[in-house]
Amino acid sequence: MKAAIIPVTPLQQNCSLIWCTKTMKAALVDPGGDLDLLKEGVAKAGVTLEKILITHGHLDHCGQAGMLADELGLPIEGPHEDDRFWIDQLDSDGARFGMTAASFEPTRWLEHGDTVKVGELTLDVIHCPGHTPGHVVFFHEPSRFAIVGDVLFQGSIGRTDFPRGNHQDLIDAITQRLWPLGEDVMFIPGHGPTSTFGRERKTNAFVSDQALS
Repeated sequence: MKAAIIPVTPLQQNCSLIWCTKTMKAALVDPGGDLDLLKEGVAKAGVTLEKILITHGHLDHCGQAGMLADELGLPIEGPHEDDRFWIDQLDSDGARFGMTAASFEPTRWLEHGDTVKVGELTLDVIHCPGHTPGHVVFFHEPSRFAIVGDVLFQGSIGRTDFPRGNHQDLIDAITQRLWPLGEDVMFIPGHGPTSTFGRERKTNAFVSDQALS
């Protein structure tokens, strides 16, 4: 498995290009905007896109996912259906923030415990509500690698002051569903630099073991 980060939109959201090195089949995770830039990244990597994966329904993460799926004939998998209300309002959210966005219907809503395939890779789906109610994380166990969207950041956690956000749900999701995966797991967050679960358990001001003790 390989991965590349392509920041998109004025919010510098980390869109991830992940691919199976055996088949060179790939997926874009959270293609929120700047589609020409994303297509350039795909071409540069020499891979074939086979699907789009979505962690949650916020504008910067999926505002242009439906447009890309329509253009390239790709399926969209994710997020959990509890984020349907966010996806349904993408058109109005885009207008409000001066960004081009369009609502869409995912090919497949995801549930906790599902898996998604990219080439011959299998990623586990982990439902991690709190930032949004339908947020999911994608975890590739053999590579000890996760794409966590806006659940967890280097030194911080996702905001919970949006509609249907819940701070305790987010803390529970991180400590009960992410930490057990192992301290060696490296993750790409929705914004900012990568980190590991172990580093965040030691240093994160919100969810370190010390902060929660």
